[in-house]
Amino acid sequence: MNEIVTTYHLEMNSVTELNEKTDSKGLSVLEAELDEYRFNRYLYEYIGSPWEWTDKLSQSDSEWAEYVENPNLRTWVAYLKGSIAGYFELLANGDGTTEIAYFGLAESFIGKGFGGYFLSQAIKNAWSIDSTKRVYVHTCTLDHESALMNYKARGFKVYRTETT
Repeated sequence: MNEIVTTYHLEMNSVTELNEKTDSKGLSVLEAELDEYRFNRYLYEYIGSPWEWTDKLSQSDSEWAEYVENPNLRTWVAYLKGSIAGYFELLANGDGTTEIAYFGLAESFIGKGFGGYFLSQAIKNAWSIDSTKRVYVHTCTLDHESALMNYKARGFKVYRTETT
């Protein structure tokens, strides 16, 4: 029997809607400015495996390289005391929308108060992309139970819900 999954599509239409959390609790967020598909694949697996991120696992090296080398894709990594604590990818779609394509904290960093600050950084960086007029993201019931609450607390609004 397959589990019923609900997907929430959320959006923010102005930077003024951001309810920023500013206490980093020691987290450093740095952009990975050099494209390296192996690093993105590692982050995807490391951060996503507890949440059943499987859609990209079967992709070949060349598919990963094409994805990561897209000039509209940018990747940021969160570090705490030199250890990877999380990552996010932003994809500027060229139509004024920027997607938070992937966002997550590593399992051992969840529940320690980093999520609000880290998501605030993702949103701020999305809005800093010149063409951005709308930021959107999706989450589902397979993600951490606090994910939807964090998105809403930062100012995102649900605009569509799907159940499969």
